[in-house]
Amino acid sequence: MKTEDLITMLATGAGPVEQATATQRYALAIGWGAAGATLLMFMLLQVRNDLGQALLLPMFWVKVGFVASLAAGSLFAALRLSRPGAETRWVPVVLSLPVLGIWAVAAFTLIEAEPIERSKLFFGDTWKSCPLLIALLSVPVFVAVLRSMKDLAPTRPRLAGFAAGLLSGSVAAVVYSLHCPEMGAPFVGFWYLLGTLIPAGVGALLGNSVLRW
Repeated sequence: MKTEDLITMLATGAGPVEQATATQRYALAIGWGAAGATLLMFMLLQVRNDLGQALLLPMFWVKVGFVASLAAGSLFAALRLSRPGAETRWVPVVLSLPVLGIWAVAAFTLIEAEPIERSKLFFGDTWKSCPLLIALLSVPVFVAVLRSMKDLAPTRPRLAGFAAGLLSGSVAAVVYSLHCPEMGAPFVGFWYLLGTLIPAGVGALLGNSVLRW
């Protein structure tokens, strides 16, 4: 059999991964991963005591909205990077919008604050632990999302791994916000983002070895 004939035979019936199938896979992975992250949060940390009061504060929802929007953008990126030939030019825009939004709020907050208060707004009380805890909580999500992505057809494994890690970190950050007492936009815009970038970096490093097909 000629090589060309073999390739034609193997390719018969092949096509891009159906969007609905990929979406369902990721929805299931995120659901199980978020459940695992929540369980891990309850085991290692605790829900903040004043959560009921925090829910009434606009900045709580700014914080949650930022990481939730980043998770949505990361899911968009993961879906695109899981389908050969899918258009990805909007991925940087979708990922950058939540970051630019929280940075704009952070800049306004720092400008309006007294100079002596700016350091407190940026570092808060938990800057040393926040990124590491978000990265830790991302592990169940990361495993579930990476497994789902591996079953699809990513053609750019490093970028796909980065998107999987960012998605995992963002979902973990949503869970972590139920524990974290920090409410300042400067804190969230830097330390929360750093926490999501840790699993994203790990995903980019593992992409070539785990997602190559």
